[in-house]
Amino acid sequence: MAAMAARDEHASSEILRGLARHLNCLNEDNKSTRKRSLELIKRETVDKGLSGSVLQEVFSALLKPLLKCLSDPMERCRETALTMTTEFIRCIPKPEESLPYLMPCLAQRLGEKEIMEPAEELRLLAVEMLTLTVDVCGKHLAPYLTEIINILQRTVVDPFPDVRRESCKCTINVAKSMPEHFHMHAENLLKPLMQTISHQHSRVRVSVIEATGAVIQHSNGKNVDDVLSHLAQRLFDDSPQVRRAVTAVVGDWLLQMRDRYSYFHKLIPLLLTGINDEIPEIRCLAADLWKQVGAQWEKENEDDIKDKLDFLLTQPPFYPPGVERPGLGCRELVVRNLGRLVPAISHDITDWLVPTRVSTSQLLSLLLLHAEDHSIQHLQPLLATLYCACTDVERDVVCNVLAAAKLLGTFVPPVVFLKLLLDHVTNPYSSSHPWVPLMVLVAVLGGCSKPLLKPHLEEIANKLVQPVVCQEYQQVVYLEQLLACVDALLCQCESDSSAVSLQLLQVLVTVQSLSTEPHLSEKALESVHFLCKVQGLDSVKDLYRQHMSQLLDWLSASVNTWSSYSPQRLQLHIIVIQSGPVIGEFVSQLMPLLCSCLQPDRDIEMRMTIFTMLAKLLLDATNTLDSQGHFRDESEKFLCEVLLPNLVWRAGRTAAAVRTSALSCLLALLHGGAITPGQLLCLEEKVSPQVLSALEEDSQMGRLMACRSLSTILRLIGTSLHPEALNKIYPMLLKRLDDSSEEVRSVALQALGLWLSSLTKDYHPELYAAHLQLLFQQLLLYLDDPDDSVQGQALEILKKGSSVHPSLLRREAEAVRDKQRNPFYCDQLLQHIISLPAEARAE
Repeated sequence: MAAMAARDEHASSEILRGLARHLNCLNEDNKSTRKRSLELIKRETVDKGLSGSVLQEVFSALLKPLLKCLSDPMERCRETALTMTTEFIRCIPKPEESLPYLMPCLAQRLGEKEIMEPAEELRLLAVEMLTLTVDVCGKHLAPYLTEIINILQRTVVDPFPDVRRESCKCTINVAKSMPEHFHMHAENLLKPLMQTISHQHSRVRVSVIEATGAVIQHSNGKNVDDVLSHLAQRLFDDSPQVRRAVTAVVGDWLLQMRDRYSYFHKLIPLLLTGINDEIPEIRCLAADLWKQVGAQWEKENEDDIKDKLDFLLTQPPFYPPGVERPGLGCRELVVRNLGRLVPAISHDITDWLVPTRVSTSQLLSLLLLHAEDHSIQHLQPLLATLYCACTDVERDVVCNVLAAAKLLGTFVPPVVFLKLLLDHVTNPYSSSHPWVPLMVLVAVLGGCSKPLLKPHLEEIANKLVQPVVCQEYQQVVYLEQLLACVDALLCQCESDSSAVSLQLLQVLVTVQSLSTEPHLSEKALESVHFLCKVQGLDSVKDLYRQHMSQLLDWLSASVNTWSSYSPQRLQLHIIVIQSGPVIGEFVSQLMPLLCSCLQPDRDIEMRMTIFTMLAKLLLDATNTLDSQGHFRDESEKFLCEVLLPNLVWRAGRTAAAVRTSALSCLLALLHGGAITPGQLLCLEEKVSPQVLSALEEDSQMGRLMACRSLSTILRLIGTSLHPEALNKIYPMLLKRLDDSSEEVRSVALQALGLWLSSLTKDYHPELYAAHLQLLFQQLLLYLDDPDDSVQGQALEILKKGSSVHPSLLRREAEAVRDKQRNPFYCDQLLQHIISLPAEARAE
């Protein structure tokens, strides 16, 4: 040993003697000389592979000259000096002996307000040397910790990204090397680290996050809040490496930080967010760390949770399928911190940044999965959070919170959540978004177990059918959610739906009546079919037959308050249209309702709507209202008490519109066969005056309907009418031949033809010759009408009239022939009369 030491000492003396001239040259003004000398010194020392003890002696002699060279004006000289010093520190056995000179020099070069080293590559070399010094010297650097912190404060924010990364590496080493001293200085590094955490280079951000983890881990624990917001932002970083670094750091804190119990409620959300990351590796890392955290907490608190460990390890019933239940420690951690986590969730779910809201909504589901039935005590704020998030324009947010609501339905008993939710359905939190409670209710019902929900089906259905719920709003989204509630109940109750079948049908009828979107009506009709299916009914008609009496009672209860804005009139329309022939079985119950809402003093628009509906039904009476022949028994009452009072003339355009709609209904009644000719004949004296009066309507459609109605009356009972009744009809029809509407003129001519066909033997031509003469005279004038079709129709009618009183018609035709511009049709008429059999002419 002594001999070896003597040899090393001799060798070092020889080396230093050989370097004496080169050391002297370091003071030369010529930069090339200084550079060459440094290179020669390097070649003779660190490059030769000398033993550590020899290099130790040599470095002791070279240290001061080398440190002086760090301030050399020539960059190459400074670089060689830094490289050589770094190699010496790496190779010598006692590098700590150089610290009294090395550290002040580095502090001067890197730790001042203005960094004296201009070259960024050399600053990187200097920081690398500092990192190496920390590695090899360890606790020996404690006296120089202030200088190191000053250096790192500057280099962490250095313009050169690589310097920042190396500074972060050095920071980690310093924290781990001197933990008993570092905690007093750790706070000073957080500000520069947080300034760098959003650097544009992802590798720099990763390094900063790792350094932050080490600094907080070895600090006094009072500065966690200063960095949490920055780390939370990095959870949304575009770089997976950055997000992975955050997950790893937070997991390490939860496992090893001394004061971690004080920060569980702030760190748990950060780690759980990683479980929902899009990168599988990050998800696995977060999940693994979370399991470790739960297991460690469980072990540390084994005495507190002994009962739960013994008795609560079995999975609760109706647990979500395909979902792994978190460990007891993980669940307990969430449960004990849920009171602090829920307000934070409520705040962040309204953040202006979409990624934050999406991540928060995912986190909410994860927390509820851990909380299980312990979420009951936080149900009110949780529902408020769900309502708020359901109004988000981002679809992912809505989907995530609805998944969270489904978990509430799984873990919270229906008797608890229904007490709050149904109140909110009746009185929505937001008047601008009244559908939100319904949306949440749908999700909650979807997560609830069928056996637990079954006793509450009727309560839910009764709430949905209340007017304040199903008739108050007409927005498409509200009706969609109402429809979704019905579907959710049907899926849950299935064969038990008979108890709520009526209420659900009422809701579905209401949705169809209020909907202005065809797709929504189609979905509601699909739900009606589904309601039939779960009850084992063959068709929708069977469903209506089952509930028609209650449905009509439901409508009749409010009929006295109906107006044009009442949804009940639309509900009536849906019921009678969809029930088809079934409504014919309940005419006796329907008729009082119609009589009430169609009285002349009721709302005009409402009456028009119902008359239009009835017109459609009466046109196909045998398949609707009169499917059982019962409407025919009520038709006289319907005609006298409903239709005729609405045909009475009243001033105003709206009153005229009502008369037109009533005329359309009368025409449908006559055409559809819901009234027999015998019944019509008994009422002719009441009906004809109103119809004849309607021929003078200002409305073209009214006049047209009146003409068509008169034609139908003549077709049905014309031959049974008294001549005096017939003589009251034709003058009114003749007036319509000058109508402004070509269609009205044509229908009026057809009606006159029917009038002539209605003349029987009881109509004596000679006795009523004056009436026939007036009719022939007027019709002959239209043989010269500008409209060819009118001429042709008039000719055909006169030909028909020639069989009634040929001689009278011939005299009148000859009298007007010479006065007409075009006597062609008149000549044809005369030839037709002449061609009649002699008996007919004589008669």
